[in-house]
Amino acid sequence: MVVSSNYVPGYKAVKTLGFVYGLTVRSRGLGGQIGAGIRSAFGGEIKEYVKMMEHAREEALNRMVDHARSMGANAIISSRFDSDEISDIMQEILAYGTAVIIEEDAKE
Repeated sequence: MVVSSNYVPGYKAVKTLGFVYGLTVRSRGLGGQIGAGIRSAFGGEIKEYVKMMEHAREEALNRMVDHARSMGANAIISSRFDSDEISDIMQEILAYGTAVIIEEDAKE
C-alpha cells in the first residue's frame, strides 16, 4: 500500500523502517524529440513527453516499492514525486516516502 498521507486510515504503523526511494532518468529518442519539436511549434499537448513521463513515474514508483519490500515493509506513507531536468533532453523522476509496517487498527 502506498499513500501520500502520513497514515493509512484504519491502520496503525507499528514500525517505521525508514526512507525509501526509486529513481529513473529518461530521455526521448531522436524520433520522439523531432515529433515533440514539431508539436511544440503549433502548441498543444506534447503526447510524446506525456507518455515518457507516465512511464518514468511508474518505473520510479515500482522501484520505490521494491526498495520498501526489501526492507520488510508492507506500506509506504508520505509518498511524493520529484522531478528535475538534467539537460535539455533528460528528465529525472524520483519517488520517495517512508517505509512502514502497518496493522489493522482494532479500535476502528
